[in-house]
Amino acid sequence: MARQPTCEYAVYKGDEFICLGTARECANYLGVKISTIRFLLSPAYLKRIEKRQESNDQLIAFKVDDE
Repeated sequence: MARQPTCEYAVYKGDEFICLGTARECANYLGVKISTIRFLLSPAYLKRIEKRQESNDQLIAFKVDDE
């Protein structure tokens, strides 16, 4: 069985770069669960932070493409 290629994520807090790596590496660096990193990518989370007045200091993750 072939393994899926691992995706890399970039995590920011506002405009400040925090870390880059796999979901596991980012979770370890931030001290959170892997599911938290994946939640930062979800449409539900993005809607949630759009509603907040002070969204400049919120964590946000982006999937990094190799292309």
